[in-house]
Amino acid sequence: MSRSKGLALLCLLPFAVFFIVFQIAPLVWVLIHSVQSQDSGWGLANFSKIFSSKFYRQAIEHSLQISFWSSVFGIVIAVLGSYSLRKVDSRLRNFVNAFANMTSNFSGVPLAFAFIILLGFNGSITIMLKQAGIIEDFNLYSKTGLIILYTYFQIPLGVLLLYPAFDALREDWRESASLLGASSWQFWRFIGLPVLTPALLGTFVILLANALGAYATVYALTTGNFNVLPIRIAALVSGDISLDPNMASALAVILVGLMTLVTLVHQWLLKRTYHVAR
Repeated sequence: MSRSKGLALLCLLPFAVFFIVFQIAPLVWVLIHSVQSQDSGWGLANFSKIFSSKFYRQAIEHSLQISFWSSVFGIVIAVLGSYSLRKVDSRLRNFVNAFANMTSNFSGVPLAFAFIILLGFNGSITIMLKQAGIIEDFNLYSKTGLIILYTYFQIPLGVLLLYPAFDALREDWRESASLLGASSWQFWRFIGLPVLTPALLGTFVILLANALGAYATVYALTTGNFNVLPIRIAALVSGDISLDPNMASALAVILVGLMTLVTLVHQWLLKRTYHVAR
């Protein structure tokens, strides 16, 4: 082994130790405890109980629905915003990028408190919309309210991830397509979207993971009364209702499994996109 390779491996060692201690070891611990039951010992009793329980199935369903729709709405708005930023003055563009960077970290208790003030039962925007006759009632603490809340913190992250992707679209491509008689729709259908597809899919997966693992915001907003996977895992670990870390581990494995499935589908779609492009 050459000296340079040995030095590179030595520099990599702290990262490897950090990765093993804080990533691999907790995952192994969760996997081991997920197949241990307080009543029946080793086995799949925890998973059997989860999938036979309407309560836990509802938590999985709510998590998937909120994560999926907030990611869809978030990425659609982020695409429009990122594309629009390419067309505006550089000072406004820099301001919006800085604002997106700041708001992407605005989550948890402050975000929940802000939404309660604005869109709660007696929130300022809710009262104005009621007085204007636009809405009759709005429940921020429902699934629809949580989708709106999640979409809010998905948009800045989506803009930050997608904005650099538009660098891949060269202006002379549009001009060439126009000279050849292609319409704007044809340009996006055959050139723009295929070029942006890897970035769109990758961003969607990140937004989905961001929403699936969100805990502090939904807990602060609903005080743990809305049934989603992170809330159920935390409740079983802290013993709010009953202390069962093994069941919490099984739920965590399901959460990891959902993200693994999404990632595999993402990779499969990328391969299909690559082969079609070729």
